[in-house]
Amino acid sequence: MYSFMGGGLFCAIIGNILIMVSTATDYWMQYRLSGSYAHQGLWSIGKQIYSSYWNATRAFMILSGMACFAGIMAGILSFAHFSAFERFSRSFAAGIMFFISTLFVLLAMSIYTGVTLSFLGKRFGDWRFSWSYILGWVAMLMTFFAGIFYMCAHRMYESRRVVGSR
Repeated sequence: MYSFMGGGLFCAIIGNILIMVSTATDYWMQYRLSGSYAHQGLWSIGKQIYSSYWNATRAFMILSGMACFAGIMAGILSFAHFSAFERFSRSFAAGIMFFISTLFVLLAMSIYTGVTLSFLGKRFGDWRFSWSYILGWVAMLMTFFAGIFYMCAHRMYESRRVVGSR
């Protein structure tokens, strides 16, 4: 049980760091402009008519970071067993928070991908997604695996609790 929680906590911390780095940096897309490469991210998009899509991407990335942080706090607290919280499983709550974080990252990345491929990809001839964008997808995988690990830890804890009560 503790090995699952430790693995989940490791994945969650790495995932939260990647979410913060991906959200804060401006290397989501690179394109060739006047012979040299330029880049843009969520915070340096210039005057674009698609700003609502970027606002949605920013909001979902920030919500994902907050949900992941809440899951990390619940995950850390799940190592301690207080008798006052017998019916509330902190490992289950941490797993749910990590899945919510995964959903938010997935929404943010899907919005950005759809808008970039539909509108901006046609505007710039020579362009590509850059490392901040890739970190967002890796963060989604890390938070997903953190949720899986904490759900496995919850199942192990529940099976031990049921066997111990007989």
